[in-house]
Amino acid sequence: MKELIIISGKGGTGKTSMTAAIASLASRSGSAVFADCDVDAADLHLLFNPEVQEKREFISGHVARIDPLKCISTGQDGGCADCAALCRFDAISLSAAAGCVVEEGSCEGCGVCVRFCPAHAIDFPDRRCGEQYVSNTRFGVLVHAALDIRAENSGKLVTSVRKDAKRIAGEKNADWIIVDGSPGTGCPVIASITGADAALVVTEPTVSGLHDLERVASLAKHLGVRFFVAVNKADINPAQSDEIRSWCGRNSVPFLGTMPWDPSVTRAQIAGKSIIEYNPSCPASQAAASLWDVLVAELQ
Repeated sequence: MKELIIISGKGGTGKTSMTAAIASLASRSGSAVFADCDVDAADLHLLFNPEVQEKREFISGHVARIDPLKCISTGQDGGCADCAALCRFDAISLSAAAGCVVEEGSCEGCGVCVRFCPAHAIDFPDRRCGEQYVSNTRFGVLVHAALDIRAENSGKLVTSVRKDAKRIAGEKNADWIIVDGSPGTGCPVIASITGADAALVVTEPTVSGLHDLERVASLAKHLGVRFFVAVNKADINPAQSDEIRSWCGRNSVPFLGTMPWDPSVTRAQIAGKSIIEYNPSCPASQAAASLWDVLVAELQ
């Protein structure tokens, strides 16, 4: 069983479209389990049309909640407002009408207000940050998740999604785990690729695309993750595509190949399909199939 993570130096390079294409191809060549670890902006489900089989809340950290019946703040001069004064994140406001009120979106769950409240009026329950799902799709099982608005700890949720995908893949004796990873180089990306068999970095032929590639390549090397590079929409700037290929050669980075700009990709997205399903003979589909064949050969 091999775990392949599709990542990019930034959003918008075509990472999820590439993941969907690879999902189509992987499901045809053997059994596979899929995961969407781009939990801050999950959208793989839009192409997979999943039927949710399992759902559970994602709990991470704590949030302060003030009991107005216990709070001794009056909101006027002389009333207690220790919690508001001590909060370093300005998450507690004081008003004459409501007294002390927690803005949960700004609360970092540090617990200082709980520790110093003289009336013991502040509870500190677990914080719900989102939901995690296990779904059936036409390609196979998809593990995915969604963060609540303004919720954090996406790296922890990514780890949970990957853990579930590995468990299910083991139960099904799957050949592949195909993961739509997080973009960028932050904590969610680290959680996405750590310990994976390989990563496919999807970039675009621009100066910033090369810069982002350099950053994510440095991260993958630091984590000891084998990675490959593919340039999406390579023909919109052939000179920059050649520069990316040259950079890969100079840095001993495997250059997997390119995909052309193809309007069929957008039409496939509108139809809720992968490019392989929508038009298997179009240039983008043929390029994706070629990339997949090279990947399989490299990872076997």
